[in-house]
Amino acid sequence: MKKLTFKQVAPFLVLAMVAVAAIFIKPVTDFADSSKYNGADVAWIIVATALVFLMTPGLAFFYGGMVHRKNVISTMIKSVVAAGIVSIIWVVVGYSLAFGDSMKISGYGVIGNPLTHLFFKGVNSGEPWSLAPTIPKTLFSLFQLMFAIITPGLVVGAVAERIRFTSYILFTALFSLLVYAPLAHWSWHPDGFLFKMGALDFAGGTVVHISAGCAALAGALVLKRRKSHIENREIPPANVPYVLIGTGLLWFGWFGFNAGSALGANALSVSAFATTNTAAAAAGLSWMFFDVARGKKPSVLGFCIGAVVGLVAITPAAGFVAIPQSIFIGVIAAIISNVAVHFKQKSTLDDTLDVFPCHGLGGMVGMVLTGVFATKAVNSAGNDGLFYGNTAFFFTQLKAMAIAVTYSFTVSFAIFKFINFILPLRVSEEDEEMGLDASQHNEKYLQGTLLVHSNGSLKETMTEEHR
Repeated sequence: MKKLTFKQVAPFLVLAMVAVAAIFIKPVTDFADSSKYNGADVAWIIVATALVFLMTPGLAFFYGGMVHRKNVISTMIKSVVAAGIVSIIWVVVGYSLAFGDSMKISGYGVIGNPLTHLFFKGVNSGEPWSLAPTIPKTLFSLFQLMFAIITPGLVVGAVAERIRFTSYILFTALFSLLVYAPLAHWSWHPDGFLFKMGALDFAGGTVVHISAGCAALAGALVLKRRKSHIENREIPPANVPYVLIGTGLLWFGWFGFNAGSALGANALSVSAFATTNTAAAAAGLSWMFFDVARGKKPSVLGFCIGAVVGLVAITPAAGFVAIPQSIFIGVIAAIISNVAVHFKQKSTLDDTLDVFPCHGLGGMVGMVLTGVFATKAVNSAGNDGLFYGNTAFFFTQLKAMAIAVTYSFTVSFAIFKFINFILPLRVSEEDEEMGLDASQHNEKYLQGTLLVHSNGSLKETMTEEHR
């Protein structure tokens, strides 16, 4: 039997220690006084929480369908495994860092106190979250958990086909603690310094998409180019129907992502639902029609990628802009990301699935256009944007965006460098050529081909290419 190293057993030992420590946490009754909560709000946010979770397997299908067939499983599991890693971190300390009592510098909150809700202490017995008074804090924390899960999963698309699985696990943990939690605290905690500055991010344009997009750029730079990218080999998508399925699941789940961020079954959630769907539709068409205008044929991938870019761009604006303006947001975001992908393909940057041009730039466009089209007519708790005469708020959005971009890229770059120092970040050239499904997981993705035989019967076989 091969001798195990400490690096191999360390993840299990950490989980075992957490499990043992959890035994000694005193159990309490969950929100015993239910009379203070609104049943309709509770029901809707439970559904919204489940919808946001559905986005994670949706993302796995979306990414898995676009990579080479020998990397499908490894790409999909990296998105899904975040549900395990981040869920445990969130209960132990992540929620405290994001939404615990604010630790301040010069009166501005920079991070939550990790001891406030250590192991969810006080979450299920205390008062509701101040900005969500009609639902239990437990439910609010679970809803926020789903955002924390999908964010590192988005980074997978940029580092696919060459990052070691164990290194990605460590990245997910460090990113959640050092990038996601601080940005969530800054943006969504009433004492957070971006919140107090007046920056608006309804559902995660900064916290989720800009942070993931900038981390994706950092990861691509540290990992460097794949051999196939250097040799300019064309890699056909493994399964375009997977991309369609993933897009459908993401679009469906995004209704919980954005409309759920109203934190109640109310008029604002309906407005956010409508702007979400409208922007996605406009962006999918914009990407596809823009391709046709440049001499290409309309493609399935084009519409799917465009729709996701529209969903990204509307995320920070969903509860602050009106429905007609969401069409413009979707159209312009798709064009900007499409052009960015075009120029990226001519560069040496190997962002495998264009995470930075789509999520990073999409999130930035959304933040900027929130500063343009936000209106108090939609949300009295928001602000009027540049289009309605408020120049100061527009520059506040630009400042918040610049801070988020700088912080998330710098810290993510440092995380990738640190991991590469203590662990091999990238697989060997031989493992890369073999494919990460086999080299990292000892599993293979086999795509069946349905053949019609002379007797009219159907038999599923595999082409030689996929054996």
